[in-house]
Amino acid sequence: MIASPGSDVAALAAKAATTSIPIVFSTARDPVQIGLVASLNRPGGNVTGTTFLSGELTAKQLQLLHELKPDAARVGFLVNPAAPDAAAQTDRAQTAAKGLGLTLLIVQARTGSDFESAFATLVEEHANALALSADEFFIGQAAHIVALAAHHAIPAVYPLRQFPVAGGLASYGASLTDALRQAGGYAGRILKGTKPADLPVVQTSKFESVVNLKTAKALGLTIPTTVLAGVDEVIE
Repeated sequence: MIASPGSDVAALAAKAATTSIPIVFSTARDPVQIGLVASLNRPGGNVTGTTFLSGELTAKQLQLLHELKPDAARVGFLVNPAAPDAAAQTDRAQTAAKGLGLTLLIVQARTGSDFESAFATLVEEHANALALSADEFFIGQAAHIVALAAHHAIPAVYPLRQFPVAGGLASYGASLTDALRQAGGYAGRILKGTKPADLPVVQTSKFESVVNLKTAKALGLTIPTTVLAGVDEVIE
């Protein structure tokens, strides 16, 4: 069996390499859209896994950002243009921003060297805050992104808990721990003889919001008690 937790590239490479060895993935994207499975209920073939569809939570992330910094009228949205669902995530962000009365500034990064110029653009264009698209490349660069946001004093809401744990302001998204636990459960069942084609892709139903109070203080933000009462975790 091949397990590919959190890497769409690795899962797609594994699928291209074999049609017989079982593959279990865990992805933040729509696995049908990126070509991992034929459908969620009937994945078919030798591939199955879990999805936490973080890209569909952009509206919730922008809403949390609006609550944390209500005076931010111009918000940046960082997206990886190489991602297969970059256009779809950008469209969702534009729609959500419009509903909140925000102006959205799209900035892009496809390599580690692009982040500095992306943040420079945010500063030049007077963006008051930042949201991120859900992308495995960004997750791997969490410490770098959080450090740049702190350096430029830009409040940011992220798609996963890993970012505020690393010092980011806040996050709203699926529980990556829960998604990986579910993928591990599938791996165990397959090793005991269950065929991947008989295991529907699991969509995680556990979501979490996190606020880092130390970072909020450093940014000069006072978090409303109503927001703190509604989050799942407060990092002090």
